[in-house]
Amino acid sequence: MPTALILGAGSDMAVAIARHYAGGKYDLQLAARNVDSLYPLQQDLQIRYHIKAESFAFDATDFDSHAAFYAGLPVKPDITICVFGYLGEQEKAQSNWSEAARIIHTNFTGAVSILNIVADDYAAKGTGTIVGISSVAGERGRQSNYIYGSSKAGFTTYLSGLRNRLFHKGVHVLTVKPGFVYTRMTEHLKMPPLLTAQPQAVAKDVYKAAVKKKNVLYTKWFWRYIMLIIKSIPEGIFKKLKL
Repeated sequence: MPTALILGAGSDMAVAIARHYAGGKYDLQLAARNVDSLYPLQQDLQIRYHIKAESFAFDATDFDSHAAFYAGLPVKPDITICVFGYLGEQEKAQSNWSEAARIIHTNFTGAVSILNIVADDYAAKGTGTIVGISSVAGERGRQSNYIYGSSKAGFTTYLSGLRNRLFHKGVHVLTVKPGFVYTRMTEHLKMPPLLTAQPQAVAKDVYKAAVKKKNVLYTKWFWRYIMLIIKSIPEGIFKKLKL
């Protein structure tokens, strides 16, 4: 039975992804900073789907612990899904370096740190899949979230380069770019219902895209065209907009 490692397994999106992979008969390795919070999910997945699920402590921003974390996994995963992220507070981050650093280190530096380790393992074996959950926010900077957006832009570029490097080693890399998603992280935001996805729908899209070995996934699908329009706006006009 194949094994999936889910990094940041405590989030709403990660839980939905875990359920989808459990339904596909994957054993699961759930990793999050608060490992105790994962045990109810672990038990539910094992009972409901008759798969093996384990929970591990993982802190995305404790970079020095990442090598030992991965080495300590009893089974190396066939697919690694990097879901963790931190939206943060844009206005606070503009003048508070601790907040800005938390956004950057969670969304970019931490992801690069752990995925470099996973990538080396997969490259040596000549097989494996890496899925990175980025964001459409990384496609163009907006005053409302440009620190978060820039961290996701960096992650998107990292995944693109990683895909280019690992293709020749037989390893697949999928970049996922969600638009608005109903989660605890976004519950304070006013999001247009027609443009906003449920975590379960995102999870289904991620699972299907990984199976089909897609390179980039927009979810909901029409965000590809929304962002194409947004990116086509001349900078002289775009800078005057309140977005």
